[in-house]
Amino acid sequence: MSETPDPDLTPAPAPPAPSREAVVELLGLLALGELLAFERMVFDARLAPDLGRRAALSEAAVGEIRNYRLIADRLTALGADPAAAMAPYREAFRSFDASTSPRDWLEALVKVYLGDAVADDFFRAVSSGLDEADREVIETVLAESGAADLAAEEIRAAVEADESVTGRLSLWARRLVGEGINRAQGVAAANERLTGIIVGDGGTLDALLRRLTRAHQDRMKSVGLNN
Repeated sequence: MSETPDPDLTPAPAPPAPSREAVVELLGLLALGELLAFERMVFDARLAPDLGRRAALSEAAVGEIRNYRLIADRLTALGADPAAAMAPYREAFRSFDASTSPRDWLEALVKVYLGDAVADDFFRAVSSGLDEADREVIETVLAESGAADLAAEEIRAAVEADESVTGRLSLWARRLVGEGINRAQGVAAANERLTGIIVGDGGTLDALLRRLTRAHQDRMKSVGLNN
């Protein structure tokens, strides 16, 4: 006589794979983020206090444009136009950058390290349900850490050298994550297929945003900033 399976031990069925259109929307969002990160780093490099640091951030920006090319090539392989895939998100990125323009070198570095990291955490969280080829592209992009490593080292050194900058940079970091999460909510609300990927594993957008906030707080502590 066979036993009745325990429903608590029965694996839940895997969610259906996202549609091609949903993946194109997700990759379009990531592509624009990488393209604009490159542009912003090149621009913010001019805030560097010396030529060595200016060159270092400019070199780190090369990794962002290389990432953009990987994503654009994947979009093309999916039969999508990269420019068209990025277009729906231009206003959200423009608004974010307009409201979070750094005033000096250290604020620029905090935006590189913490602001961009929120986006990386988001893509890392939602990529698990994608097909292998799409997931590998995202994982390759997220593995690029040259700019973040440079920024973290500079922030730690600045905090250790002058404790008075801790409060200012901590406030700036909290503003960055607040603005970033607000924009993320707006983008998700305006793109139903993108939201479908986010909640495809049975989670919710709010739960994901809470995870992103906790990761941001841990990252702040790691460079000596206060939550």
